[in-house]
Formats: sequence, C-alpha cells, structure tokens
Amino acid sequence: MSTSNPDDEIDYLPPPDNGLDLIHADEDLVVVAKPAGLLSVPGRGAARADCMASRVQARFADALTVHRLDMATSGLLVFGRGPDVQRTLSIAFAGRDVRKRYEALVHGLVQVDQGEIDLPLITDWPRRPRQMVCFERGKPSLTRFRVIDRDAQSGTTRVSLEPVTGRSHQLRVHLMALGHPIVGDPLYGADADAGPALGSGAPRATRLMLHAAELGLPHPRDGHPQSWLSQVPF
Repeated sequence: MSTSNPDDEIDYLPPPDNGLDLIHADEDLVVVAKPAGLLSVPGRGAARADCMASRVQARFADALTVHRLDMATSGLLVFGRGPDVQRTLSIAFAGRDVRKRYEALVHGLVQVDQGEIDLPLITDWPRRPRQMVCFERGKPSLTRFRVIDRDAQSGTTRVSLEPVTGRSHQLRVHLMALGHPIVGDPLYGADADAGPALGSGAPRATRLMLHAAELGLPHPRDGHPQSWLSQVPF
C-alpha cells in the first residue's frame, strides 16, 4: 500500500472528536463512518496526527489501517485487528473482492442513466495534490455510475458510484472529466476558489458532497460475505 498522501498538501482543520460513529466491531474487524474533513491516516508532522486511525486506535488498540478515504470524503472505513487480519483484508482489496459504493451530488443534469468512466489517472505534480487524466502515463482507472435522482431546480444530479479501481481522487477526477464535478469540491469543483454552490438560491456547500455509503467484503475469519451501510449525510 502506498504511503504517499495527497491530502498532506491541503490545509488541515479536523472536525472535533465527538466519539466514533461505530458501525460494526468484532474480534477481527472495526468498521466506522469517517466524518468529512478528517484524515484517514496521520499526515506529515504533529499538526496532522489527529486522524480516523488514531481515533479508532484510542478505543481498539490493535486496529490497523487497510484502506483510506480522501480527507474531504465521509463514510465507511474498515480496520483489521492485528497484522494477520490487516494482511488478509489488504489482499481482498488488492484482489477486488471488496464492493464499495459511494453517493455524490454533482453539478449539472447527467443525461445518461448509467455508464462507465474509463480514464487513466496520474498525479498532476506541478499542482499537487491534484490528479489528472493522462493517456500516456496514467494508471488504468474505472468507475461505474448510476443516476439516482435529477434536480432541475438546483441543477444537480445525485449519483451512485462504484470504483472498480482505487486511485487517489479517482471519483472526483472522473466526474470532473465527465463534465459533472462534485458539489463542494475545493480541488475539482466548478468554482474551486470560492466553493461551488448547489444551485440558484440554494445554500453554498460547506463540504465535498461525496460519501462512502456501502462496503461489502468477505469476513477474514470464515469468508462469509459481510456488508455495511452508512446513511448519506447530505
């Protein structure tokens, strides 16, 4: 698993620690819902030590990181209790045995009901932490999407997203490339400097409207399918 963290380049003001939003815990797993604005793992320096991993470990000392969400993204994270479970879960993620579903609110009215975004991605080094589409050197990246609802009044669409690959900022860059950036995205939004608004007369977005809503994987102990849901907060 890569140790680089694109979110290290972004100003960090973590949300207050109001206790874990604990979804599931057993002797092998801990599943929590991460709030928007909190790093998944520690960043560089003491000012970035507060993160979802450290908050989980304060209660479950043996919980180890398996995967990450962008700092701005909220939703489900799973931790393995002990190195053996962490290794088993990491293999499941690498082998694409894990189902991840996100919901997002995007700018514009997406015309097709469902589809795929197949665009290779690479770090945009001069503008870190941004990522970009690059057909010469980018890594293969695939996202499946489905429209949930269109709101003509606000000019937004709610979409369900299933990332087949797990590149940094994949969903955010793919939706921008589709012409429908996620509402509230400070890096890839329609008005990144000011923060995009939801639409005419609607309140300004105060966060990235992207949430990891569903996570499914084989339990590391017996292989039985497990699935967890997290209510979308927007």
